[in-house]
Amino acid sequence: MRTYIQINPADNVVVAVKDLQTGVSLDINGRTIVVLQDIPAGHKVALQDFKEGDHVIKYGAPIGHAREVITTGSWVNEKNIKTNLEGLREYEFNPQPIPEQPSGKSLSFKGYRRKNGEVGIRNEIWVIPTVGCVNGITHRLADRLRQETQGTGVDAIVAFPHNYGCSQLGDDHENTRKILRDMVLHPNAGAVLVVGLGCENNQVGAFREMLGNYDTERIRFMETQKVDDELETGMELLRKLYAIASQDKRTDIPLSELHVGLKCGGSDGFSGITANPLLGVFSDFLVAQGGTTVLTEVPEMFGAETILMNRSESKAVFEKTVHLINDFKS
Repeated sequence: MRTYIQINPADNVVVAVKDLQTGVSLDINGRTIVVLQDIPAGHKVALQDFKEGDHVIKYGAPIGHAREVITTGSWVNEKNIKTNLEGLREYEFNPQPIPEQPSGKSLSFKGYRRKNGEVGIRNEIWVIPTVGCVNGITHRLADRLRQETQGTGVDAIVAFPHNYGCSQLGDDHENTRKILRDMVLHPNAGAVLVVGLGCENNQVGAFREMLGNYDTERIRFMETQKVDDELETGMELLRKLYAIASQDKRTDIPLSELHVGLKCGGSDGFSGITANPLLGVFSDFLVAQGGTTVLTEVPEMFGAETILMNRSESKAVFEKTVHLINDFKS
């Protein structure tokens, strides 16, 4: 088994694949590097002597600089290196070509085409509260429908409880409404029951207007203070929604219409060697087909933000990316 990985030939550190003990010798590019201290798996080993301020190169790019003198074979970690971000506000656009991808113009995936033209990869029934006060009944409704249907006919039946929708003001209140709106209109939901209380800030009537031109067959509303039996009324609505959504079938959808969100799953020393490159190759392939991947977790970009910036398709996109990074620093 290999004991280290040098990700890029330009790197002046390597990554330990397993725990390295003091005194172990590493044969790296014809050189013998003696490990000077115990180094945990996933951490970096210095391939050169660093002076204070010298760049630490990983992935072929500077990920920071030495805080102090670091000797060849030493453990390189957050205690002896520092980010290059401090004081950095100006970036230069150096566009890099995206690796050539197979054409595959006829590629498709099995998805659900919605009435408004959008496409989902799942067909679920969602019960969404406008306010945290009705979380309990949304759970009961989703559980009851699952019991009645035995989980068949749709991919899932899900309640989405939250603690918001009342006692909020200004942007705080509006952001809650926008998030809930986007969930209600999400193409992965084949049908949605919106459950309100009746006295909350996020009033059902105003929220309904916020949805715009929505599919009235697949999106229904209930205000618990306006019905005699919220459980039975809710179940009547859900049964109707289930009857519609359970008939949906997957069809061939061009890959150009696939949108994939990427989420940090818990970074460690191997993320940049395994998961991240895999998702990068996948993203290159999907984008080449006209599809979309959505990158989140802005702090995760720090230290390698220039790699992302130089993949921008235009100077305008580059400048937006610079603004995104610098805005987060502020």
